[in-house]
Amino acid sequence: MYYTEKYPIVKTQLLIWYNEFSKVDFRNFNELKRVYGNASLVNNERVVFNIKGNDFRLVVSINFLQTACYVIWFGTHKEYDKINVETIAFDTTILNYKKQ
Repeated sequence: MYYTEKYPIVKTQLLIWYNEFSKVDFRNFNELKRVYGNASLVNNERVVFNIKGNDFRLVVSINFLQTACYVIWFGTHKEYDKINVETIAFDTTILNYKKQ
């Protein structure tokens, strides 16, 4: 995973989130919120998760009807404060990532 190598300090927490999240099919944000109380709905598709306490933020796009999700952006809380979470584009650098 690109982000676990870019931010090794958060590798375990990010992988835990991924493994837990991928096991549940949420039908709507309310169901997701029951499991992830710290999740924030940004708009109809984007959800922000706090990872490793509040040190990192994960922005994902979720299509509840299709039970599909993909990462739009991940970074430190400080980096998150510099982006517009509603308009930030998908981080295409992960498409070119090759594990070292």
